[in-house]
Amino acid sequence: MQYSLEDGIAAVKAARKVVDSHVKKEKSGKLELPASFKEKGGVFVTLSTWPDKELRGCIGYPEPVLPLEKALVDAAKSAATRDPRFSPVRPAELEKILVEVSLLTSPEPIKVKDPKEYLKEVQVGRDGLIVEMGPYRGLLLPQVPVEWKWDVEEFLCHTCMKAGLMADTWLEKGVTIYRFTGQVFDETEPHGKVVERPLTG
Repeated sequence: MQYSLEDGIAAVKAARKVVDSHVKKEKSGKLELPASFKEKGGVFVTLSTWPDKELRGCIGYPEPVLPLEKALVDAAKSAATRDPRFSPVRPAELEKILVEVSLLTSPEPIKVKDPKEYLKEVQVGRDGLIVEMGPYRGLLLPQVPVEWKWDVEEFLCHTCMKAGLMADTWLEKGVTIYRFTGQVFDETEPHGKVVERPLTG
């Protein structure tokens, strides 16, 4: 599904409201979200520090298992207080936190005969990746390789490492690699204007 800028603005403003109220232990009140958000969808909420843009929390639902509005609310709360890599966001930090929302398509397996074909099938600036092997699973959003200026091979390697696997595991049999696309909407400054970020490789 293609989301409009208005959809993205509503999503970011709702996520901001949830983050602020959850951290302050207040009620967020009614959220103004489009009717389409009652349909199931994948979403990630990413928090970063301002102005240096260091990651502060990132949690989400890659699969459309919940209505988008419910997934968004839970992802926002989790990004603020349940990301195991970080301590919970404190109220004093909120004025220096940027909120970003990624609205995702459903992951689909990339079918190849030879693993080296992944290098041609994956496109930086379009695809997010999930690497799955047995109990191991790792995900990187479409904007990550763009931000880090990775090529396709580096993107595959880092997704494997995110899954807790060796970097070159994508070349082995028994690995399933999924791709998905997304639209990224974020604040230009804390509590500021919301824009759609272009994903270009």
